[in-house]
Amino acid sequence: MNPLEVEFLGVRFPNPVVTASGTFNYGREYAHLYPLSRLGAITTKGTSPRPIAGAPPPRITETPAGMLNAIGLENKGVEAYLQDELPWLKALGARVIVNVFGERPQDFAYVAAKVSPYAELIELNLSCPNVHGGGLPYAHDPRAAAEVVRAVKGATDRPVIAKLSPEGPTLEVAEALEAAGVDGFSLINTLRGMRIDLETGRPILGHRTGGLSGPAIRPLAVRLIYELYQNTDRPIIGMGGVRTVEDALELALAGARMVAVGTATFADPYAPIKLVEGLERFFADREDTWLDWVGGAHAG
Repeated sequence: MNPLEVEFLGVRFPNPVVTASGTFNYGREYAHLYPLSRLGAITTKGTSPRPIAGAPPPRITETPAGMLNAIGLENKGVEAYLQDELPWLKALGARVIVNVFGERPQDFAYVAAKVSPYAELIELNLSCPNVHGGGLPYAHDPRAAAEVVRAVKGATDRPVIAKLSPEGPTLEVAEALEAAGVDGFSLINTLRGMRIDLETGRPILGHRTGGLSGPAIRPLAVRLIYELYQNTDRPIIGMGGVRTVEDALELALAGARMVAVGTATFADPYAPIKLVEGLERFFADREDTWLDWVGGAHAG
């Protein structure tokens, strides 16, 4: 028996460790370091109907216990990924969660339909803070977000999860998405932040603001995952500063059925596989399993 095996929305994953969207591209930069099939799944860079140039540089700056990024959802567009990346990734035996986005609900649906043959799950990017002058409009608008879910559910037979923002009415948005038929959730996305250069007196990032990620936001992730778990029966992929076995287990106790590694990969490209190996060692001599920990903080 594999103590790390996870069933998530009818899909079986060998372990609960996935990469966070936007931090691993499509995996090419890492495939020579370790087998991508060893990870639970690869969550792709956000994919849109057409290519997007992204935000002006500088795009990344470090912060205490984390980083700010404003990539601006740069990507090659769905047709390029269908030709160059997704078939290659699947040929490696990797399980794939495709992150999709667009300006309109029909854009989300268009991309979801295109990538469905290659995706175990579809993740809706409803909450990137680095576009549209501060964030996708769906992050804080339950009705608009529900329209996206309905459009995508009508375009794909794959399970659909929604990535939620830690800013705004997170639980209210989640409730509206459940009513619209969403299958699961991932959270948290980054929070808007800013750094200012003391010499120039100007914001460091070309976009001025960026998404704050890393260990600094993990306590917020724990709280929101905990609260969402109390208010939904949909499964959750948790993220926010995950690097160590202890980090992953804390999110599991809060209610995350799977966990994503993101910012840690920038400092250590081996971070996702190190977490898999660390969890394997942790459970090697135990009688319980990863799933026994999920939601454990709510027991009693």
